[in-house]
Amino acid sequence: MSFNKQIRLSSQAQAAAAAALLAVQFFALHSDSANAQMNAQNAATQASVVAQQPPASPVAATGAPPAAIPAIAAPGSSVKPTVATAPAAPAPATAAACVAPTELTHFERPLVHTMRRLVNGQSLSIVAIGSSSTAGAGASSPDATYPSRLAAELRARFPGRDIAVFNRGVNGEETSNMMARFASDVLAAHPQLVLWQIGTNSVLRDLALSPHAAQLHDGIEQLKASGADVVLIDPQFAPAVLAKSETQGMVEQIAVTAKEENVDLFRRFAVMRDWHDVQHLAFDTFVSPDHLHMNDWSYACLAKLLGGAIAEAATRPIAAASVHPALSAKPDVH
Repeated sequence: MSFNKQIRLSSQAQAAAAAALLAVQFFALHSDSANAQMNAQNAATQASVVAQQPPASPVAATGAPPAAIPAIAAPGSSVKPTVATAPAAPAPATAAACVAPTELTHFERPLVHTMRRLVNGQSLSIVAIGSSSTAGAGASSPDATYPSRLAAELRARFPGRDIAVFNRGVNGEETSNMMARFASDVLAAHPQLVLWQIGTNSVLRDLALSPHAAQLHDGIEQLKASGADVVLIDPQFAPAVLAKSETQGMVEQIAVTAKEENVDLFRRFAVMRDWHDVQHLAFDTFVSPDHLHMNDWSYACLAKLLGGAIAEAATRPIAAASVHPALSAKPDVH
């Protein structure tokens, strides 16, 4: 078939389609039957599709199924072509509430050095040191990491105070790597509070627990000697971590060490387990698609819960009594 003849056939087909469409519109306006209107519309749609298809070709004769053909706008038309697409994904569910049992977020010990700075109206420096979940792997931006969100949370709780949270997380590091950075990345900032997130990478790499215990004791002693409050943060409750046999042992080791060293522990593993096992949140609500790292929602929730724990532990009456000598004669209030 010549090219000119194909053009004529195509023009005739388009004209037929237009006529069919006008007939449908007239029928819809004048028909008293809803079913008749629907049938007419379906017929017109079929006519339009047939009209838009090109003449049969040798390829179509082989029996292979024809490819889907998008609707084509007429030349000069302001209507944009429409292309068939996959069904849209369902709208995300309402964000889960950020809550956790008080017993999982309450610090046993007051944060005396942090309290002193707040009471005296001085600037407060906090260093968050750790691996990828401190650095912010899985977050959509640096502002969505837990240290960034924590800074905003604490400033909201203590308006007008100069509060800085320094993010000293490095992807992939283990406890020994972090300790090697203490002098440059932690102590150089002269913090009043150090948040030390540890344990995850040691578990993922199947490292023995005994050497880690010794390192952890040594690291805590170094931080305490600098005159800073210390809060440990244990591993995340995520599928990749749960798949490792030493996970529970690491969580228990960190808890025991915190108690022996008289420092506070933020029980991230237990908080996230509560989200999943008690609150019945799906893992994809608070874990990234890699099944390991946290996401924007869980980083924000971690910061909110941690900020609340810090604020409470830094404003207890017992902490105030230790800050002000004049109050030291009064009995401690727990």
